[in-house]
Amino acid sequence: MELFNYIRERNWTTLLGYTLFIGMLSVGYYYNVTFIQLGLVDLGERLIGMSGRQVANNMAYLAIITSATALVTGLWMMKRGLSQKFVIKLRLAFAVILVQTVLTAVAPNIGSEVGFLAWIIIASLALGVGVPVTFGMTVDLIPRQDRGYVAAIITAVAYFAAPVLSAPWEIGNFSRQMLLIMVPGVPVLGLLAFKKFAFIERLAQQHSKPEFWFGRYVRRDKAGCDRVSWKLFGLIILMFGVFFVDSLGFLRMTDTPFLMESAWTSAELQPRLFIGWVHVVAALVGGVLYSTLPGRNLFYWIFGLFGLVHLMYTFPFRFGEPTAPALMMPMLYSTAVSLYTVVNFAIWADVSTPRTISRNTALGVALSGWSATFISTALAIQWGAIGMPLDQHLRIVDSLAILFFLGMLVIAWLPGDRNRRLATGEKGRNA
Repeated sequence: MELFNYIRERNWTTLLGYTLFIGMLSVGYYYNVTFIQLGLVDLGERLIGMSGRQVANNMAYLAIITSATALVTGLWMMKRGLSQKFVIKLRLAFAVILVQTVLTAVAPNIGSEVGFLAWIIIASLALGVGVPVTFGMTVDLIPRQDRGYVAAIITAVAYFAAPVLSAPWEIGNFSRQMLLIMVPGVPVLGLLAFKKFAFIERLAQQHSKPEFWFGRYVRRDKAGCDRVSWKLFGLIILMFGVFFVDSLGFLRMTDTPFLMESAWTSAELQPRLFIGWVHVVAALVGGVLYSTLPGRNLFYWIFGLFGLVHLMYTFPFRFGEPTAPALMMPMLYSTAVSLYTVVNFAIWADVSTPRTISRNTALGVALSGWSATFISTALAIQWGAIGMPLDQHLRIVDSLAILFFLGMLVIAWLPGDRNRRLATGEKGRNA
């Protein structure tokens, strides 16, 4: 790991970069998986009294606006050369977090569907700008060799906090938690973004160093220029699938007391603590796997685990519902989620350079992560609103998970060594 070298050399500037990146992404991801994905559903249905279908429509708007804003912002930053301007990205991140802090404070007080929709639109614009800005900082702050390990730490922190600290899953609780972090964090980030510091200027030059420049899977043409292969779009499709399957299954589980009350929403701390530590261990394992396995094997593990996990969640309904689900199922589910989240945090920078990072993260995170998560959230709410039985819902999720896994097998065995190498994410000769 490069981190050990920086510690040994007492390179405090780069170490501060690690800390800044891990802190921002950990808090940001925790915010998205709790306040946004769970809190908004609670706000719409419980406090405002909207129907499930109305909430689903608004969540679809969130996905569409966020993705469109991210794509426009990412392309604009690349064309203007801002992808390589760390200070600009830091200032845009400050603006995004400032807006999100205000939105987080006012959210529990919204009392109408019009107010809910207005909140969604403003939040979507902020989230869309934040995607290429924050993920784009990877090339400035994290060297190529350590991206998998740093992604593991971010995943571990966010997913440990989510089950252990976030109960109860209500908008007011989420708002208070986030404000405790965001209110003191905003002025600190503003100071770093707008006041000149020597270490910030040094961080802004790191992207030109060899260990930061080319991503792990970047390919070059004969002139030495980086180019985008269709592998990037294959990764987007695959990650869309795993995000979609995850959210489509988990959002229905949150409405099922039988599955949740002895696990994620248990009144006792021990089951939630167990799930949190499983996330931590799985994330650290994911960091090692990402850093050592070729792309093909990495995705086989992810989709194989997902097919198994979602199939197992329907077993109680196929063979008779037990009194309470064993923690084995949440353990496997948490393992699969942590593994693919590590990949999502690291992979987009590794198919990018400082010039292309904003565009590629916008394409990857917006189209695969945000779109899939909130489209599936809206679909899960819609199916619940029309009364679809739980076992039928989970069977559909099972089928999708297995379908994507089989799709991976088909792609991997396409004829031709070159096609197989591109499709599976292995590095080419000039990578």
